Amino acid sequence: MSAPMKPPARSRLSPAELLEELSAGRPWLLVQDLDGVCMELVRDPRQRRLDPDYLRAARQLEGGFAVLTNGEHEGSRGVNRLVEQALAGSADPAAEGLYLPGLGAGGVQLQSRHGQLTHPGVSEAELAFLAAAPAWLHAALAQRLPALLPAAAPEQRNGLIEMTVLDNPLSPSLNLNPLMAAVGDEPARRRDLQALALELLRALLKQAASAGLGKSFFLHLAPNLGSEGGQERLKPADQSSSGSTDFQLMLRGALKEVGLLVLINHWIQRRTGTAPLGLEFHGRDVPHDHASLLELCTSCIDPALMPRLVGVGDTITSQPAGAGGGWLRGGSDRGFLTLLQELGGAFGTANRVLLVDSSGGEVDRPSMADGRLEGLTDPEDPLWIDTTMAGGPGQYIRWFRDLAARQQGEADQARTGS
Repeated sequence: MSAPMKPPARSRLSPAELLEELSAGRPWLLVQDLDGVCMELVRDPRQRRLDPDYLRAARQLEGGFAVLTNGEHEGSRGVNRLVEQALAGSADPAAEGLYLPGLGAGGVQLQSRHGQLTHPGVSEAELAFLAAAPAWLHAALAQRLPALLPAAAPEQRNGLIEMTVLDNPLSPSLNLNPLMAAVGDEPARRRDLQALALELLRALLKQAASAGLGKSFFLHLAPNLGSEGGQERLKPADQSSSGSTDFQLMLRGALKEVGLLVLINHWIQRRTGTAPLGLEFHGRDVPHDHASLLELCTSCIDPALMPRLVGVGDTITSQPAGAGGGWLRGGSDRGFLTLLQELGGAFGTANRVLLVDSSGGEVDRPSMADGRLEGLTDPEDPLWIDTTMAGGPGQYIRWFRDLAARQQGEADQARTGS
């Protein structure tokens, strides 16, 4: 199959122009990543903060908004804890429907706005293996980290391990940002940490295979440089970047691209009473390549029912491949944003891609300040960015609140008939 063609050249839309565009035309669904988009990136996920006004704006957009994240809703570091913290003393998120609806864990953890959770297609054996993984990672790091941080006191290393091992129920992970900060501006030592993280996560994959779960999991790296042979390419740390810092054990099918189809299926079902991809559709038993996903949509979904899609993310990468020419492209948002763009072409829905600058947080990310998007995209990139927000999560939240206010105003006007 030939490579997808680059979209025809077009002008970018300002945030204000995108806001105006969404005020007219066919119904839309905004699909949004979380970390780096509506909250700053931080080294320790427990220090993340959500804006209460953002949560209330999301509630106003009911039916037109869903999250799609590799993070999780539940667990000690889950986004639900951030929602509860942000609204403490002012609202009950379960009663008032202020949890964030949509998909966590890459697409296998579905949540309603009232916090009702389901895990479509996930077995009890898989859940049990995932539950045991954080303790194993903690013990393995405690054994191996002294050689990489010889000058650190035991108490310091223990604190770093607590921040590094993420006990996510469906995607236990190593977040290397605290360790990267501890070794400082030393690329070789940063790469040693990346090598250790790869070794430990691959050991978990071998354990899963020995337990009869060899086809259950895969290793997700963020940010990455795309995939090769079915495995994501590590982005090595260098003088200017930490490279890949998040190493996640993910369930097969926990891909944002497939999650996008799950969200579209639910959106159409809510509006029409019929789920074109099936009532039990989930991402664990469908092909994962874009061509197959596009074919599934075009063969099952009536174009008149397809919403206009707005995809919002922050994590895409692109860098020269080297002497051989070409580009290495990746990032945990690239896949779903690209598929969203391709669906717009297939259904004629003028879908939009919005990229938020997450470089202002505690984690190394390319900046959009100069407008060139270097390190994010390239002149030959098939993914076209329609709108950028160089002001980061703060700018995005203001825009999101404006969008919700407009949507609420239009709904109120329709109800009163004025």
